[in-house]
Amino acid sequence: MAVAYTVDKIRRMESAAMSVLGEHALMQRAARSLALIAAAELRSRRGSVYGSRVLIMVGPGNNGGDALYAGAQLAGRGAVVVAVSCLGAPHAEGLSALYRAGGRLFDLDHLLARTGSDDSWDLALDGVLGIGGRPGLPDPVSRLADRLQAGGVPIVAVDLPSGVSADTGAVPSRAIKATRTVTFGELKPCHLVEPARGFCGQIDLVDIGLDSAAEQPDLESVDRDELARGWPYPDARSDKYSRGVLGIDTGSEQYPGAAVMSTAGAVHAGVGMIRFLGAHAAAQIIQAQLPNVVFSPGRVQAHLLGSGWGDREDGRAVLAQLAEGDVPAVVDADGLRYLPERAPASWLLTPHAGELARLLGTDRTWVSDDPIRAVRTGAERTGATVLLKGATQLVAVPGSATVRVALPGPAWTAQAGSGDVLAGICGALLAAGVPADRAGQLGASIQALTAAQHPGPLPPHELAQRLSATIGALQPNRSEPDQMVSS
Repeated sequence: MAVAYTVDKIRRMESAAMSVLGEHALMQRAARSLALIAAAELRSRRGSVYGSRVLIMVGPGNNGGDALYAGAQLAGRGAVVVAVSCLGAPHAEGLSALYRAGGRLFDLDHLLARTGSDDSWDLALDGVLGIGGRPGLPDPVSRLADRLQAGGVPIVAVDLPSGVSADTGAVPSRAIKATRTVTFGELKPCHLVEPARGFCGQIDLVDIGLDSAAEQPDLESVDRDELARGWPYPDARSDKYSRGVLGIDTGSEQYPGAAVMSTAGAVHAGVGMIRFLGAHAAAQIIQAQLPNVVFSPGRVQAHLLGSGWGDREDGRAVLAQLAEGDVPAVVDADGLRYLPERAPASWLLTPHAGELARLLGTDRTWVSDDPIRAVRTGAERTGATVLLKGATQLVAVPGSATVRVALPGPAWTAQAGSGDVLAGICGALLAAGVPADRAGQLGASIQALTAAQHPGPLPPHELAQRLSATIGALQPNRSEPDQMVSS
């Protein structure tokens, strides 16, 4: 599990560490680790540090200081190190250390005017902006970054790529696209949330002695091992009822496909039993494709509603009646239009950015500019658990400051029907007794992992059929098969 903290919390951790260790010692720890990782990058690309040419892009803050001290250490190992002042005055002590090691400092305009073989670099360090910097880059810095990228120069970002928003993961304008990012103490939201995550490259988290015990994480991600441990695998005592019975009311005469895909998601995610109570047109297709589905009412452990409803006159009444009970539910797509004023926390709402914006009475950019804020607001406003779908999938619970993050997946899943399949996966997890927040995180993660294992434009219903193999392959101790049990 990886966790991330916002800038204000990181600042408090740093301040506490500085009061014990001192600012210089903390910076030296960061610079030493940065230099070691930069040296490893040079050795992997050209065989040695000695004789390499390293460019350090620096701003006025401590990130620039970290980069300058690291540059001094690389110069001490025989690298030719040149710093370029991109913003403000460079960190004075770091610059002095670089000078003592034989490094040089160029003005940005002077460097941009240079051309030819003397302007080739083996590696660049991005120390322009730190966690307190405003997103975006001045035009001259952008031009330098473009030149480096066009030349295939690997860039190691210090703490975060300059130009991204540390707290939101937004990249509103130009930013440096790093090959690798070395971050210190704890991850920041930009390391887990797209689009900033895509600018970080490989992420190296370095321990410099920060103590996070007094702070609550803002983000909590899941990895493959945690996905496997959290999945509700059956055992020798399981039957179809303990695995969960899911009642599905999705689709309509106009949109039967949503019902087919949501049902397929639940079936291939391992639900014990499905009672399909949706539209007749959808039921006919499902009966032909998924003969294990039951088409009669009865007791269920969870509900799935809303996908493909379209305009439904009784939509609000259906949800209001379910809200009076204590059965968890997934509410997706059109069902979000008919929510009661206050939904149960055991319900999982699965909007994309546009649907969440409509739910909150705002515009889509307000959601996409800061999805962490938006998903938290959605949970507090509705009373339900909210899974915000998108490039980074986030789950928020009312009253909790920590937002769950799903495993990332390929962009191929951004197609019509993927959300319907995801709703079915989450419904299967709810029916198996998984809490709504974990169901959202695990459901989005298993879909992303399955898509990553089958890259390309695979239709959502075909991807759903591959869920079973992914889930089976993840099962702990799968070399010891469960005993056969009755249905």
